[in-house]
Amino acid sequence: ESEGKVAMFDRGFLIAGGVYEVSAVINGKLVDYAAHMERLGRSLSELRMGWPCTRAELDTMHHELIRRNDLKEGIIYMQVTRGAADRAFNFPKGETKPTLIAFTQVMNLVNNPNAVTGVKVITTPDLRWSRRDIKTVMLLAPVLGKQAAYEQGAQEGWMVENGHVTEGTSSNAYIVKDGKVITRHLSNEILAGCTRRALMRLAKEEGVEIVERPFTPEEAYAADEAFLTSASQFVMPIVEIDGKRIGGGQPGPVVRKLRELYLKEAGA
Repeated sequence: ESEGKVAMFDRGFLIAGGVYEVSAVINGKLVDYAAHMERLGRSLSELRMGWPCTRAELDTMHHELIRRNDLKEGIIYMQVTRGAADRAFNFPKGETKPTLIAFTQVMNLVNNPNAVTGVKVITTPDLRWSRRDIKTVMLLAPVLGKQAAYEQGAQEGWMVENGHVTEGTSSNAYIVKDGKVITRHLSNEILAGCTRRALMRLAKEEGVEIVERPFTPEEAYAADEAFLTSASQFVMPIVEIDGKRIGGGQPGPVVRKLRELYLKEAGA
């Protein structure tokens, strides 16, 4: 990593002109990789950026990173920017060579102790732009929300807009009431999570009812269970929101079942 270099005029560095993806690895195998690459293509298209290389080369890069770093369990972070050009708000004239970076991180994904105890969440104002469906590197608002959560002894912030929860600072948000899973519908207001996509399919196959609609913090306080999903946390139970205990303060049966289903699907 000490040898990696990015041009000082790279648009990802100067104006957040880039997108990224995070793929989990379990037992040396990529999880939900096809969905991540599909979402990467959509993000690039929405920002009118080209692929940095062929899809086959990108696949090879991911597998080579796993091999070279002997990664058994963790994540691969990859980022693509529009490349280096004179600083200006408009697109560079002519073609620019995209910048592609990627690295691995070792993480305890399967036996994460937080999955046993559950995590705490606070609510925080959603300060982001209106295209949250694009996975850009412009993460200042989520960073502020995540930091506020950490400073209050929580692990995640649920962002709130117009009185309703949109999503977490780095996750999708869910509550459970009377056995039904409630989560916000897909739109430009939230990111279409790859873990979310896989989990909703598994839940429906198991007969777990999914209701896609916005919910309020007050609904969350009164929920039987709550949880989040992300590539690095999979299905993570939430036991406290804004200091209020959820479901008696311990992971409930629905989220425990959903996490088990996801881990089985992921090859854990």
